[in-house]
Amino acid sequence: MSSDSDRSSTIVAATVSTLVGVLVLYVIISVILYLRKVKRLAMENQNPVEVIWRTGQTVERFLQEVERDKPVRFTSEQLNSFTGNYKSGLGSGGFGQVYGGQFPNGVQIAVKVLNRNLGRIAEQQFMAEVGTIGRTYHINLVRLYGFCHDQHMTALVYEFMENGSLDKCLFNKMQSIEWEKLHEIAIGTAKGLAYLHEECQQRIIHYDIKPENVLLDVNFSPRVADFGLAKLCDRNRTHVTISRYKGTPCYSAPEFLSGNYPITHKCDVYSFGMVLFEIVGRRRNAIVGASETLDWFPKHVWEEYEKGELAAMISACGIEEKKREKAERTCMVALWCVQDSPQGRPPMSAVVKMLEGAVEVLPPPKPFRYLDLIQMTALRSADSSDGSGFSSESRWYKETTPIMAKHDIQMATC
Repeated sequence: MSSDSDRSSTIVAATVSTLVGVLVLYVIISVILYLRKVKRLAMENQNPVEVIWRTGQTVERFLQEVERDKPVRFTSEQLNSFTGNYKSGLGSGGFGQVYGGQFPNGVQIAVKVLNRNLGRIAEQQFMAEVGTIGRTYHINLVRLYGFCHDQHMTALVYEFMENGSLDKCLFNKMQSIEWEKLHEIAIGTAKGLAYLHEECQQRIIHYDIKPENVLLDVNFSPRVADFGLAKLCDRNRTHVTISRYKGTPCYSAPEFLSGNYPITHKCDVYSFGMVLFEIVGRRRNAIVGASETLDWFPKHVWEEYEKGELAAMISACGIEEKKREKAERTCMVALWCVQDSPQGRPPMSAVVKMLEGAVEVLPPPKPFRYLDLIQMTALRSADSSDGSGFSSESRWYKETTPIMAKHDIQMATC
């Protein structure tokens, strides 16, 4: 009898121990999954405050999550692990190689390894990237996750953009996308630049806006990238001093070469206007013909606009009739952006309004007068302002009726 009782007690004890062990294991697994979920949400750009509020974390954990949003300093060993010994090359440029990889939690990344043989130039690009994009966050700016700088290497770690750069979609027939999406890309890019110029604590001038520096995510949403030439500017300063030419030929503003005007954030507006022309034409702005003649698309756009034949030119670019109104508006905005004087170009916040169709774009004056050297002196005396402030936006557009915008009326009558 006593033996049966002892056996029952042993079975009960074993059962309880097993249940306690299973319960403990369940709690451990739940905690691990919980922590992984929190980290995943943080990496997916969730608002840290909302994440903490939902998960009931402590103030200390909250501060850790906020700190994690800043660029992280990685070691060269970590980057080697993230990239699988740099086995997946994504491309190369003048400053180094770009490799694909992923964090341990599965988030994909792009690692730019800078060429240290460039010496001071590579150091300047590294400091420009970390000092500008590392301070900001916007949905239309590429995100800098972190960096590496030690005795072995100098590198920058970005979010991975699945659809590469805009130039692939514009100039590669195999990756062509519809005009409506290109128009959305133009607006998103303009919003990113407006944030840099007008919303950051210190104004950021990019200096190298071109299709190659506009990256596209899995949904073809744009991110302005490559801040290697960028510069932080005090908002109280009317212009900046530069020691050398910046940017890419065919996209750089004329004041870099002519010296007629000081360098301001409006040089980015000019470059963006050049990108708009390429979005409309789906071609490079400058093409050299067989007889060494230059086919310059922006000048062609102005000539067709001046003759009132812009619609025919847009049709020749393959844009269907129901989308031509947006394309014509985009051309007019581009012509405003590439005005000779910085003061004549609209701020990027006004560019966004005009592209979205929320306002009526006023007729732009003739651009590219700087190409006529005879007129250069007259231009300088006609407009000697520095382009530092935001003038009355009535120069570029006028507000539409608050009852119904023009494009809404067109939709309603279809």
